Amino acid sequence: MATAMVETSFQHRFAADASLLPHMADLANDRVLVALLGEADYRAASFLDQRLLTERIGREWVAWDALPDLGAASPRPDFIFHIGHVGSTLLSRLLADAGGVLPLREPMLLRALTQVADRIDRPESVWSPDRYRHRREQVARWLGRGFAPDQRAMVKASSVITAIADDLTGPGGRAVFLHVPLPRYIETILAGDASRTETLAQAPARMARLAALLPDFPFALWQLPPVTRVAMSWLCEMATAQRTLPPSDPRHLWVDFERLLADPAAALAAQCGHFGLPVDAARVDAALAGPIMRQYSKAPEHGYSPDLRRELQAQAAADHAPAIAEAIAWVEALAARYTSLGTLPIHGDQESR
Repeated sequence: MATAMVETSFQHRFAADASLLPHMADLANDRVLVALLGEADYRAASFLDQRLLTERIGREWVAWDALPDLGAASPRPDFIFHIGHVGSTLLSRLLADAGGVLPLREPMLLRALTQVADRIDRPESVWSPDRYRHRREQVARWLGRGFAPDQRAMVKASSVITAIADDLTGPGGRAVFLHVPLPRYIETILAGDASRTETLAQAPARMARLAALLPDFPFALWQLPPVTRVAMSWLCEMATAQRTLPPSDPRHLWVDFERLLADPAAALAAQCGHFGLPVDAARVDAALAGPIMRQYSKAPEHGYSPDLRRELQAQAAADHAPAIAEAIAWVEALAARYTSLGTLPIHGDQESR
């Protein structure tokens, strides 16, 4: 009886208290690590991943089925999806300041859902399709809790989560999808050793996902030189978003990050409006005038700016010009072969809504 009362008390607290973050899943043992965070921890964290687990953060493993369903009346979060290295952390910080939302940046639990979804129809799947659908709904509601009854939560997902974006947002959910034209993406990735290493490490999984999207896909990863693998990564994430976040749906706002930087006040106001947040010009101006625009958003202790970003892109473009031209031509050839890809803004010449 005492154990049951403790479990019930915990479930009631979990349902109402955003400080209890379902942090990561242990799929083999069917449990969730619940971490104890304050609102300031959420706002400061660039990533809600293993880097969060410092000694001062309390946490405990809990059986998945010991965590409650919050029900269809509980809110889902809004979402920022993206192709990677296109300012999603910056946008999350700006919207947290200008719109007052609770930011959740790359919660690890969503990676577990994507991992399950990728194998759901295969013999090695750890969950049945019904269990996956049920738990996906649970997770979406868990991440929708705020610290006040009217506080909106906004998840900045990692780029691989776009593969299940349509399932996470639900029929009434709103999302922003951040992207850049292909040449700017390649330059951005090549401008930093860490971004290039990360992108090449993710290339096999992205190649598999792209091949699944395009029938009779005629290439293997080993045939692609490194810069073309970067271009393939752009194509994979854009084609994935085309399927899971179609820009024709008014719930999905596709945003070219280059255009956001060209007029950040107008872009931030438009995004607040898209999410139904108060469009307060003074708060928008204050967010843009503060330190966020002068810091590297993933590591605010380091300086960074739009001007420095453009300088690094220009240097990468000059250093890798022939390989970049070859990579762009490879994507253009695929766009000519597959008509669905022809609508993607390869060169940024299509208007973002």
